[in-house]
Amino acid sequence: MSLSREQMLVEMGITPIWVLRDTEPSTPPVEAAVVEVEACAPVPGAAPAIAPEPAPLPRPAPAVALRPISPVNNLGWPELANQVAECRACQLCEQRKQAVLGVGDLNPDWLFIGEGPGAEEDVKGEPFVGQAGKLLDAMLAALDIARGDRVYIANAVKCRPPGNRTPEAAEMAACRPYLERQIALLKPKIIVLLGKAAVHAVLHDDKSLATLRGKRYEYAGIPMVVTYHPAYLLRNLPDKAKAWEDLLFARRLLRDAASPELPF
Repeated sequence: MSLSREQMLVEMGITPIWVLRDTEPSTPPVEAAVVEVEACAPVPGAAPAIAPEPAPLPRPAPAVALRPISPVNNLGWPELANQVAECRACQLCEQRKQAVLGVGDLNPDWLFIGEGPGAEEDVKGEPFVGQAGKLLDAMLAALDIARGDRVYIANAVKCRPPGNRTPEAAEMAACRPYLERQIALLKPKIIVLLGKAAVHAVLHDDKSLATLRGKRYEYAGIPMVVTYHPAYLLRNLPDKAKAWEDLLFARRLLRDAASPELPF
């Protein structure tokens, strides 16, 4: 009687007998995918997961409704100040804290016209109160005059341009009626234009200041001169001497206007 291999091993005392099983086939990719999906499926009876709502997109600030200014030709100082404070004629009104009409003697000899309010002017409501204003005050003192005494200070635009940039032509055009009314009310004896923005607003000229300096201009019969803006002089100290020459020239024109030569 012949024995099988397993029986022979048992008779020889070699037990237990290990049997190598066949490797189980791996789960097909499709089945595995199904298992993963089933694992992620919601448990019956559990509360459904709620996806977080996306953050709302920021809404742009509503644009300020612009409107042309009303006629100012017949306004006095209180009415003019009120209209400037409520002005919505250009985009500069959107970010201003307040409009800055001007400051000084309402019966002046001198009228200084600058560019526009800066950050400090926007807060305080008065032109030329920063470092450029201190330099302007020193220039006035050199002429034996002072802020508020025989001097009025205004700007080409009444609202602060964003970032203290130069006013644009359309913004100066929107403010021009206010400036013209100020000049008509003040009737100054001499006008000093400080910088290119003032030159553009009053003379409507885009030439360089070097070309325009040292000459006599007129506005409604009032003599007028051109010089550098104090803020420019703070960055270009050597040109202070040129600005002083311009002020001396303006003072000579003022004296000539006060005492014209008699004809022979």
